[in-house]
Amino acid sequence: MSLLSKPARLLALFVPLLLALLAGCGSDPKIDDKADVEKLYADAKDDMNAGSYERAIKTLERIEGRAAGTLLAQQALLDMAYAQWRTAERVQAIATLDRFIKVHPSSPAMDYALYLKGVINFIDNVGFLSSIARQNVSERDQQASRDAYQAFRQLVEQFPNSKYAPDARLRMDYIVNSLAEYEVHVARYYYRRGAYLAAANRAQQAVHDYQQTPATEEALYILAVSYDKLGLKELATDADRVLKKNFPNSRYLRDGVRLPDRAWWQFW
Repeated sequence: MSLLSKPARLLALFVPLLLALLAGCGSDPKIDDKADVEKLYADAKDDMNAGSYERAIKTLERIEGRAAGTLLAQQALLDMAYAQWRTAERVQAIATLDRFIKVHPSSPAMDYALYLKGVINFIDNVGFLSSIARQNVSERDQQASRDAYQAFRQLVEQFPNSKYAPDARLRMDYIVNSLAEYEVHVARYYYRRGAYLAAANRAQQAVHDYQQTPATEEALYILAVSYDKLGLKELATDADRVLKKNFPNSRYLRDGVRLPDRAWWQFW
C-alpha cells in the first residue's frame, strides 16, 4: 500500500510535468535573445551605413554585453572601434582595439584589428589649416606614426598572407620615409639656428636608422656641413665623401641646406 495520499500522488506526478514545461519555455527566450541581438546588429550596421555612428556605438555596446563570448560580440567590438574613429574619438577607438587584442588574442579577425589600429594611427593628412600653412607631415610629432608602424609590423609578421598585409607593407614604407624626413627636418632646424652639434646628432641618427630612404641625401649633407662648422674637419671630410659617392649630383652640394616652404600668406 502506498504511503502517499491521493493528492500527494497527484502532486508527485504534476511537479515533474511542470518542471518539464518550464524547461521547455526557458529555451524560448534564448532563441528570442539571439534573434533580438541579430536584429540589433542589423540596426547598428544600418546606422553606420547612414553615418549615424554615435547611435550605432550605443547599439554595439548593448550587443557586446548581450552576446558576450560569441563571434558577434567580437564583430560588434571591432565595429565600435571603427565608429569611434569616424566620430573623431581616436583615443577611444585605439583603447577599444587594444581591449579586443588583449581579450581575443586568437580571434579570426585579429589581422583586421591590427590593421585598423595601424590605419587609425596612420597620419597622411595634417588637416585643412596645416595644408594652408604648407605644413609637411614630417614636421609633426611622429608618435602616432611609430604606433602605426608597430601595428602594421605585427600584422605582416603574424599574418603574412592576410588580405590586409600588402597595404600594411606600403604604409610601413611611407612611415619609414616620414620618420626619416622628420629627423632631417629637426636637423635642418638646428643647423639654421646655429646649433651645429644638435644638427649633427640628428642628421647622424637619420643616416644610421634610415639608410635606404630619400632623406639620407640631405642628412649626409647636414652632417658634413655641421661637422665643418664645429671644426671637425676629418669627420666633415668623411661625411662629404660618403655624400658624393652615393649622390654625386646632389642638389645640396649646389644649393645648400633646404629652406622651409612658405605659406601663401607669408611675405617674410
